Amino acid sequence: MEAQSFDLIEEFHSEDITSYNHSKLIHRLSVALDRYEDQYDILPELELELSMGTCKPDVSVFPKRPEDWDNDIVFYTQPPIIAIEIQSPKQATTEITTKMNTIYFPGGV
Repeated sequence: MEAQSFDLIEEFHSEDITSYNHSKLIHRLSVALDRYEDQYDILPELELELSMGTCKPDVSVFPKRPEDWDNDIVFYTQPPIIAIEIQSPKQATTEITTKMNTIYFPGGV
């Protein structure tokens, strides 16, 4: 039996391209929001699977939930209270507004 071969092509979207300043802003926002950690979970780069599609906001804010280190969640299906997107260096503004209008807002964010 002959082994199957697959061509693996890695696809990069402009939102996947980050920079030093982009990363620094994500960190600073997370630190600034940390004062609310008793009430909310501040989660950078969490994969969301909402009703209208998947997305990965730079920072998401959720109501506080108990920690469960035995059961991890890869694609979180509940909409966050807040989704923060930082425009990447090569990302068009229309990409962010389209994501807001087609995924975030209809998905309950």
